[in-house]
Amino acid sequence: MATMGVAQADQYSDAAQKWVAEEFGQSTLTKEQQLEELAWFAKAAEPFRGMTINVASETIATHEYESKVLAKAFTELTGIKVVHDLIQEGDVVEKLQTQMQSDRNIYDAYINDSDLIGTHFRYGKVFPVSDMMEGDGKDYTLPTLDLQDFIGLDFTTGPDGKLYQLPDQQFANLYWFRADWFARDDLKKQFKDIYGYELGVPKNWSAYEDIAEFFSKHVKEIDGQRVYGHMDYGKKDPSLGWRFTDAWFSMAGAGDKSLPNGLPVDEWGIRVEGCQPVGASVSRGGATNGPAAVYATTKYVDWLRDYAPPQAQGMTFSEAGPVPAQGAVAQQIFWYTAFTASMIEDGLPVVNEDGTPKWRMAPSPKGPYWEEGMKLGYQDTGSWTFMKSTPDDRRLAAWLYAQFTVSKTVSLKKTLVGLTPIRESDINSQAMTDAAPKLGGLVEFYRSPARTQWTPTGTNVPDYPKLAQLWWQYIAEAANGEKTPQKALDGLAAAQDKVLKRLERAGVQGECGPKLNPKVDPQEWLAKPGAPKAKLANEKPQGETVAYDDLLQSWKDAAKVAKN
Repeated sequence: MATMGVAQADQYSDAAQKWVAEEFGQSTLTKEQQLEELAWFAKAAEPFRGMTINVASETIATHEYESKVLAKAFTELTGIKVVHDLIQEGDVVEKLQTQMQSDRNIYDAYINDSDLIGTHFRYGKVFPVSDMMEGDGKDYTLPTLDLQDFIGLDFTTGPDGKLYQLPDQQFANLYWFRADWFARDDLKKQFKDIYGYELGVPKNWSAYEDIAEFFSKHVKEIDGQRVYGHMDYGKKDPSLGWRFTDAWFSMAGAGDKSLPNGLPVDEWGIRVEGCQPVGASVSRGGATNGPAAVYATTKYVDWLRDYAPPQAQGMTFSEAGPVPAQGAVAQQIFWYTAFTASMIEDGLPVVNEDGTPKWRMAPSPKGPYWEEGMKLGYQDTGSWTFMKSTPDDRRLAAWLYAQFTVSKTVSLKKTLVGLTPIRESDINSQAMTDAAPKLGGLVEFYRSPARTQWTPTGTNVPDYPKLAQLWWQYIAEAANGEKTPQKALDGLAAAQDKVLKRLERAGVQGECGPKLNPKVDPQEWLAKPGAPKAKLANEKPQGETVAYDDLLQSWKDAAKVAKN
């Protein structure tokens, strides 16, 4: 027996040596520290050896790396077999919802967007990570996990102060543009002659609209290719809902000030009083169908019709994503940094021969209703989520795997593969400095305190699965011209209020469940400070731009100040 124990120890120790040497050479830890961390995993896994656990995540490059590489490594290092399924994001939510409703274990853990934080803390179906770390998972919690090193904990913490989910990957939606075109003297002169100011990174929606018109209607062709000043998608599909909840109204300025989410009115237009959602319609104090939301939806419809490639109207999120890399789009106001890895491949029309990008990313321009102190855009934070309906031994074994995928031994390599950073130490590493010239501003963005203005859906949304599925159906009515933006949003706001009312009647969400305000004349709310905001007399102020180099320098300066 003793010989067998030594042989097993050697097996896991040899595996650790192999993986550190062959795969995890890039880490903020020394080799010795990595081996210590991996030895801890091997020891902690002893009660679960031979077990097979099942976890699920959406399909992006980061999770593909986990499924193909990290799951295999974890099995060799611990003796716990991991089946890491990659499925569509909508399917992740559906499986999770089914497990919540049935209390039947489907997966032992999920990488589930923190957008569900309002759902998780109200329903009591999720095992909070902080409870696990202090309770039955205490002996299975990595001593070097270092929660303070994570950049997204605000997004996964409930109003009760508990940490419900552990961040696994993060990416923001930013402005994307062809820096090489914007730098051309002939185009700069032509733009200034027409619009009276410099072609540059747009600071407001007015400038974005002018640039979209410029490339689509005035430039039209570059090097013999038809070009467009805007890219989006408009097919009636669940992904059309994400286009808005991720978080189009906040960019326009529809919600209230406060970070990570507007209070009392968030970027969905849902008002809370205390922790209770009280309405989405303007007549109940919400902003889903208010003037700022109508403005934002109108611009979405107009820009898609007037400035995007004709085929964009019939595209979904996944179909539209690769289009800017094909080289015919000048800018995109709403571009996920998760596409960075696929946008820097050699041979693409948007990549130079030396591997540097012809494009850059920058902060999204602000709509006319936006005010200082508001969130500016969306940040996706896919996070490890554990259900109370999962058997304890399976949950704890999955907790070990989850920690492994975010441990300092592997997190820097995972970040360099998927470009979805979660740790401050990885963002500030020399490896990221070395990679920065080929990443178009990603490193500079994540090193800047500006990143705090990009946040996921917050806790005002009491049931993400039920409410999110409403958005694409109503937004599609505006996108396809079936209804005006006002009528489509009136329908959406009323539908959200109906769900809130059902939740209120069911009484299943405790003291933080919805309690609808009575309906009043919308003008009563529009006359008050904050959201919902009254219609502006001028929704198109003068366009403003900034030179990209100046913007980049401001990020670097802000990062230095934050460090000091």
